[in-house]
Amino acid sequence: MITVIQRVASASVRVDNEIVGSIDRGILALVGLEQGDSQQTVEDRLDRILSYRIFPDNQGRMNFSLRDTGGGLLLVSQFTLAANTQRGLRPSFSAALEPAAAQKLYEHLVLEARKRHDRIASGQFAADMQVSLVNDGPVTFIL
Repeated sequence: MITVIQRVASASVRVDNEIVGSIDRGILALVGLEQGDSQQTVEDRLDRILSYRIFPDNQGRMNFSLRDTGGGLLLVSQFTLAANTQRGLRPSFSAALEPAAAQKLYEHLVLEARKRHDRIASGQFAADMQVSLVNDGPVTFIL
């Protein structure tokens, strides 16, 4: 599982020109599921996202997590994160989890996130999505 997290002032996702998920201050998480990922994999990653200290304290140091700040979490599936780009000019997606299995794990991730945090939004699995964000910092990490 590859996850890109970005600290945002706001973020939203549109499908067919309609907003399907949006947050104010918080984290936008782009999620790529790979072969070998499991429910435990996504639960462990979710705990890390919610606990990762990327929000500033009073001295401007990144000492607060999403749990500490109560910010929003926008989860967006992005299978292209699982691409192998080491050779050639066209990415290979052989490491990506098969779509039906990936959808089940993504839906599990969203469900677990809603159990563990109050402010959760999500994109739509396998849809053509337009993601808008105001990256705060910018602060971006690859987990």
